[in-house]
Amino acid sequence: MNVADAMTPRSEVITVEVPGTRDDVLEYLQDLGFSSVPVIKTTEDGEQFRGLVTRESLIEQPDEDQLALLVREVPTIHPSATLTELAELVIESDERRVPVVEDDSLVGIVTVTDVVRAIAEGEQDGSTEVGGLATRTVNTVYHGTPLPVAERGLSYADVPYAVVLDDAGRQTGMLTEVDVIEVARVVQGESNPGDAVANQDDEWMWEGIKATSTQLVPVSKVTFPEAPVSEYMADDVVTVVRSTDVSDAAESMTENEVQHLPVKRGDDLVGMLRDTDLLKAVL
Repeated sequence: MNVADAMTPRSEVITVEVPGTRDDVLEYLQDLGFSSVPVIKTTEDGEQFRGLVTRESLIEQPDEDQLALLVREVPTIHPSATLTELAELVIESDERRVPVVEDDSLVGIVTVTDVVRAIAEGEQDGSTEVGGLATRTVNTVYHGTPLPVAERGLSYADVPYAVVLDDAGRQTGMLTEVDVIEVARVVQGESNPGDAVANQDDEWMWEGIKATSTQLVPVSKVTFPEAPVSEYMADDVVTVVRSTDVSDAAESMTENEVQHLPVKRGDDLVGMLRDTDLLKAVL
């Protein structure tokens, strides 16, 4: 099975175009739950692929409004590549959505979910047990933690999920970066550059010169509700056991539209199975 057989074709791919602003992409990440959106630019030679804007781009650069400065260059793949080659690229690059590019033009998008769906439908081997693929390291958060603190925890841990624990340390839900970005808000405000005047002898003197103005300049930042994680988490969590076949796990992920499955042994949480872990089964 090739990438061309699994990808979403360009005609069905939502894109944004530079020049543009943060607002052009935020609605897609929030309303449609995308992890990223391709960015294109129309030139005299036609449409050219420029990169992706991701959830992380918006959160990590809260003061940046211009789309061109939020774009990330990412690995791409040719439509004739195999799913095995795609799996290798995803594992190596840690990119969930891989642009399919031919002659600098975007011809489609292929995702981790596309590979998981192929496994669930029997297009790829799924007989391996998930116990050997899952990670024993599990990111957690207390259910009473304010959401802004939990968001920082996801960022510092560099994982897109956290298992939510109750007062007794038992799993009570799951929080993902999708849950977080859905309730993010871009707040407009003002900043006084004069508050950050640099030392004129500093090697970054230009920053000091620029900061001497007392003019208030408009800025924007991403904020999150202060309510506890328990108000935003998913509490109906699907789980697997170590002996579950990859094909069954892939089917559970596809049917429930989730990217992570806690691995249980009885009532105990013993690991986490990510959708990217399933890609190891096709190598």
